[in-house]
Amino acid sequence: MRNELHGGQKLKALREQLGLTVRNVETYSFRIADKHGNNAYAIPKSRLSDLENKNVVPTIYRIYSLAVIYRRDFRELLGWYGSHISEIAADLGLSEAPKSHRVDSLDNTDCATTPARLLAPDFDPRRTANLGTVIEQHKWFSSLQLLAPFAKRRFSYGFVGTEDLAMFPILSPGAFILIDESQHKVVNKRWRSEHERPIYFVETRDGHRCCWCSMEGEQLILQPHPLSPEPVRIFRHPQEAEVIGTIVGVAMQLGTSKVKG
Repeated sequence: MRNELHGGQKLKALREQLGLTVRNVETYSFRIADKHGNNAYAIPKSRLSDLENKNVVPTIYRIYSLAVIYRRDFRELLGWYGSHISEIAADLGLSEAPKSHRVDSLDNTDCATTPARLLAPDFDPRRTANLGTVIEQHKWFSSLQLLAPFAKRRFSYGFVGTEDLAMFPILSPGAFILIDESQHKVVNKRWRSEHERPIYFVETRDGHRCCWCSMEGEQLILQPHPLSPEPVRIFRHPQEAEVIGTIVGVAMQLGTSKVKG
């Protein structure tokens, strides 16, 4: 059985595959360092030898230079040293924050994998199902990342702070939310139920809030859920508060909310 190459061996194999000498890498890395005005990007020949032969872990600056010189994805090189960006989404639940906020760390992971084919040909989206048994496989589309700068992003992610009870029990503290930024105008009307009424993601001077909203002139009224202990808040719009978008998706655990009585 062939042993798995460590990060340094992979770097060396890739360099040789591209026909680059150690001096080439040194020269190109110094060009990158000169451009950015930071010597941390430079990779002297002796340091590259340590990276390749002694499996020394490179700094983030040198990983950047290697990614540029070797024409490889920065995240792939990080993965060679045990840091996998694709696991960010799964690991977000290992940390908590008391205040609601945007989650920018998912921007580069949401198009990394996508369902390629459904296992059951008779899959009915109208019925509740366990997607873990429905999705057969995923394919990686790393090349889509190259199109990211040209895409007109419509959705962003957020996190309901562990101390944010404004929309409890509809939105539990610790929930991850999907925000449609194209729906950023408050709609004033009578809603048939609390589930029909849109929940907005609002940015204020002291952070972010998830709540129902209404407009009265230039005043933005933030309305919490009736069962929430949070008070109604009024801000001048848009000087003091701005609606980022409408919450259109949520992922949260049930029965584990740490709600103070």
